[in-house]
Amino acid sequence: MKLYHKSLTTDIISFMKIDRPYIRANITPKAEKAVKRGHPWVYGEEIVSLSGAPENGDIVDVFAGNSWQGSGFYNSNSKITIRIFSRNSNDVFDYDFWKRRVVYAINYRRTVMPGPDFQSCRLIHGEADQMPGLTVDRYEDLLSVEIASLGMERLRPVIYKALTEVLGEIGVEIKGIYERNEIALRTKEGLELYKDWYEDIPHQDSPVTTITENGIKYLVDIKEGQKTGFFLDQKYNRAAAARIASGKTVLDCFTHTGSFGLNVASKGARHVTSVDISETAILQARKNAELNGLDDKITYECADVFEYLTRLAQEKRRDYDYIILDPPAFTKSRDTVDSAGKGYKEINLKAMKLLPRGGYLATCSCSHFMTDPLFEKMLSSAAYDAGRSLRQIEKRTQAPDHPILWNVPETYYLKFYIFQVF
Repeated sequence: MKLYHKSLTTDIISFMKIDRPYIRANITPKAEKAVKRGHPWVYGEEIVSLSGAPENGDIVDVFAGNSWQGSGFYNSNSKITIRIFSRNSNDVFDYDFWKRRVVYAINYRRTVMPGPDFQSCRLIHGEADQMPGLTVDRYEDLLSVEIASLGMERLRPVIYKALTEVLGEIGVEIKGIYERNEIALRTKEGLELYKDWYEDIPHQDSPVTTITENGIKYLVDIKEGQKTGFFLDQKYNRAAAARIASGKTVLDCFTHTGSFGLNVASKGARHVTSVDISETAILQARKNAELNGLDDKITYECADVFEYLTRLAQEKRRDYDYIILDPPAFTKSRDTVDSAGKGYKEINLKAMKLLPRGGYLATCSCSHFMTDPLFEKMLSSAAYDAGRSLRQIEKRTQAPDHPILWNVPETYYLKFYIFQVF
């Protein structure tokens, strides 16, 4: 057996046409199984040994026994201690390597988000584009960036140069890169929290731009808006919700800057009431309605959605025949899934009871931890308690510019359903 492993090691090394200057990290059999299935994360407790003392942010080679598995960024500050980004032992991690990664990501978006959809979309989606911890959203000629790993943080100048070059080669002139590096995960990586323009690339003065999605115009503030400025992942779900809106009286809950309400109003809804707890969001939503000439079709209410739905039920209101629920993630960890499920059930149960027989419900969850089975179980329970049946019209997920890798379950987070309730 020892001779077999020695021979195997020799064979592996013979395929490596370049010197490996990286420290070697040996991992557990459990981690090996996950890595071989294509998962890019190695946790600290899964590292058996290191051949040296890597600095945080360095590249290390991952080995299972004598078998090379890939190369990744190392960071002892993080629970995810190694983030694998290459599985080709002959890769050279120079500028050309990272530019190729950017080219692959952008060419994919040009394929799945053709025409005007490419003008505002996610260009890089972290692990799904083999650039762990990196999010890049395009809003016309501005880029909004979020970095959640030390390895990618070190590569900022390289990645930004590649982005501007590759986009320039297809005729897209970038007028600014804004960094939204406020995510709490950065502290676990040992990174500071901040937001600002990336000063090494010329930028325009204003962080506000106008985008068009599904024919609707939006003012997007990449400095103060949620996440990187706008929720791009619901693009095609908004269009799906709008397809059945003609003639309906719609209640749009958790409207944020008005996107679902604007989509259904543009497709012939009789009237829309859009509700959100944030006064800032409601103000922005009103501006977006005015921008599209739809302000006469939409009423905006600043209110807590849970309390708003409760009040409608107490008043025995039956004003709406179509309700849309687009809540924020009620859970961001496994520990709070049960309480989140109660929150999802409460709003869905109330919505089902408020709808007339034959009314319509669009509902979703943007939490990875609220899995499909859990979300569907919750919906079934809510329907049972409401004395309603659900006729499924569509089941959807995030737009393809936020790609789902089947070997990385964490990349699948958005569940979206449209039902007739009777």
